[in-house]
This record gives sequence, structure tokens and C-alpha cells, in this order.
Amino acid sequence: MPSFLLRVWQGLAVLLLPTALATGEESSILEDWRDVWLFRFFLNILGYATIVIPGYLLIRYFKRISYLETGRGICFPVIKACVFGSESKTGLLDDVSVAPRNEAESSSSTRQALKLLFCAAGLQISYLTWGVLQERVMTRSYGAVDAEGGGERFKDSQFLVFMNRILALTVAGLWCVLFKQPRHGAPMYKYSFASLSNILSSWCQYEALKYISFPTQVLAKASKVIPVMLMGKIVSHKSYEYWEYFTAVLISVGVSMFLLSSATQKHPSTVTTFSGVVILGGYIMFDSFTSNWQDNLFKYKMSSVQMMFGVNLFSCLFTVGSLLEQGAFFDSVAFMARHSEFAFHAVLLSVCSACGQLFIFYTIAQFGAAVFTIIMTLRQAIAILLSCFLYGHAVTMVGGFGVAVVFLALFLRVYARSRMKKSKKSAGPVQVQKV
Repeated sequence: MPSFLLRVWQGLAVLLLPTALATGEESSILEDWRDVWLFRFFLNILGYATIVIPGYLLIRYFKRISYLETGRGICFPVIKACVFGSESKTGLLDDVSVAPRNEAESSSSTRQALKLLFCAAGLQISYLTWGVLQERVMTRSYGAVDAEGGGERFKDSQFLVFMNRILALTVAGLWCVLFKQPRHGAPMYKYSFASLSNILSSWCQYEALKYISFPTQVLAKASKVIPVMLMGKIVSHKSYEYWEYFTAVLISVGVSMFLLSSATQKHPSTVTTFSGVVILGGYIMFDSFTSNWQDNLFKYKMSSVQMMFGVNLFSCLFTVGSLLEQGAFFDSVAFMARHSEFAFHAVLLSVCSACGQLFIFYTIAQFGAAVFTIIMTLRQAIAILLSCFLYGHAVTMVGGFGVAVVFLALFLRVYARSRMKKSKKSAGPVQVQKV
């Protein structure tokens, strides 16, 4: 039986991981069948299931016996918070964000300019460093004696997700302790849905870099408005403005130009494999679910930092449980012990991710979603240029023009959306829409 399963996974590896990724000089990323991304994905899912299924059964049990009315004792407050919460909802996202926006509008223009510069610098430094380190960790070896090769390559994307989440949990927890937060009302278990999709999307994001270039990944993430619009049209029968269709077509054209121009290059770093496309599709799907579920959770009275704490709490639980079950946790720690450079990169990667989330919340609270989107769109463009400069990705003139078309379309979306909001003069808070 083991030999049969081994042959099955080896066959899947041949089908799902084309050998076009490697050149004559470069050995394949896959050294044995256990490194097949599909196998590792399902292994992670099984690890999460060992936590999700017992948790689901416990929640069903406590609700069936009406524990909220009959329960008592030391565990009652914990079970009540995890399973029932206070069940009090509000229609607004976050009362805390209203005051800073009003204060910002009444402050001097010089102070506003300094705040904007601070937000832009914080977002750019955090996420540009994060992008550079992400590519370094996933695509380069550690301990190599020379530039020709050798050394070890870190392969466990899930451990990096855990590192990011444990630090983000610490930062969010300290923030909640130091600064006053709204009274929490959501049942804690509801964070687990967004947490599960969030760690899967992050895993896909790291794993995709084994098969595609970083610029390709950035463009694919920038173009996720297309599947979002398609799903909205098919599932929810939403109607869109003409400029939304126009910019979606522009994004499709720009991404196609970049991908087709990259496919003609011989440089291995620009080769896009079928596996990379599938993994990116998984990232877009899981990330879309995360944002929609979080929007639903914000109906409860909570701050963005409370959301950050709740999601990361379950993310740490899921990832550390799965890593321990696979025996990968101590393997990754041993890799860190062998390579101090990797340990530094992994910690700095997590610091940048956690600080970036705080800058996101602060920027949206001070200046709104439109300014935040412009800053992050600029960050994506700079990240592509920085990756090409540092890691030698070859981009043709046609590919560069395609990148320019994509970002032109993204800026047009921001401009058209802000014009529409001004014309409608709609009351109430502005929903954050990811572009």
C-alpha cells in the first residue's frame, strides 16, 4: 500500500508540476514526492481538520444543551465568550475610527501633510521590505559557499505563516491592552473562518513564489478585481458601472501582455508554470473569502485591532497544531538554528507584516480608503521595480508596458470611485474595497 501511494503522488507531481521550471543548469525544486505542493496543501488541511472538527462538535454540544442558561463554574466565562459572545451587533464598522477622521479634517494642513508622509513612509517601508524578504526566503538558498549554488533552501511555507501570525498576535494583544477598545461582542469561534482562509491564502502566496516570479505574483494580486466582478455578476447579480468594466478589460490586457512577454524569455525566473497559476488562483479565492467574512464580522461592535487579534489567535492555533502533527515545526526551528541569516530574515519578515497591518488601520482611519489604495498601488509598482533590480528578473518592453497599463487602470478605478462618492454625497462610513 505505501508503495502504491508513493507512485500515485509521484504521478501527480509529474502532472501538476511541469519541468519547464528548471533549466539544464538548475535542478528541480522537488527533491522528493513529499515536496509536491498539492500533497503539502492537503496535509495542512488535514492538520487544520484535527482542530476544526472537535471544535465544531463542542460548539454544537454547548448550543444543544443550552449551556448559556444552564452553565456555571470557572469555565463558564471562557465558554460563553468562545461559543456565544454577547450577540450584540451594531450597524457601523468601528466607532473608534470616526473620531480620528474628524480630528484630521480640523487639523492644520502642515500637520496633515506630515501625517500623510508618515503613513506613506510606514506602509512603503513595511511592505517593500516584506516583499523583498519574502522573495529572498522562498527563492534563494542559505549557507551557500559561493554564488554558483549549494546551501539549503527553506521549503515550509506554513512555518513562515506561523511566524507572521504569532508576532501579529503579540502586537495586536499589546495594542488592545495599552489602548481602550470597544466592548467585545462576537463569539470567538467566528474568527476561525476568516483565520482559516487567511492562513491558506498566505500559504498560497508564499508557495507560489517557488513556481512564478515575484512581479507575476504582484500583478496577479493587483488583477483580482476581475474574478471578484465575475463572481458578483454570477452569484449576486450585481450591476457595475461602465468604468468598472473598462478598467477590468485594461487590467486583463496588461496582465496578458506581461505574462506572454515573460513566457518568451529563457531566464528561469520569468517562467510561469501551471502550478503557480493554480496556487495564485487559490490565493485570490481564499483572500476574497477572508475580506467578505471580516466585513460580516464587523457588524459586531469591534475595532480593527480586535479583529486582528481574533483572527491571528486562531491562525496561531491552526498553524502550530498542523506543524507539530507533521513534525515540521522542529525541522524549521533546526533550520533557523543552522542558518542565523534565515532566522533574522524570518523575524524581520514578521515584524514588517505586523507593523504594516497597524499602518493600514491608522492610514484608513486618518485619510480614508482612497488615499490608502493609492499608496498601496504605488507600493506594488515600486515592489516590481525593486524585485527586478535586486533579483534580476527580465522584463521586456512589452511586459513593462503591460505593467504600466495595469497600474493605470488601478488609478483610474480609484479616481472614478472617489468621483462617484462625491457626486452621491452618501452619508455614513466608507467601506474599504481592496483593489
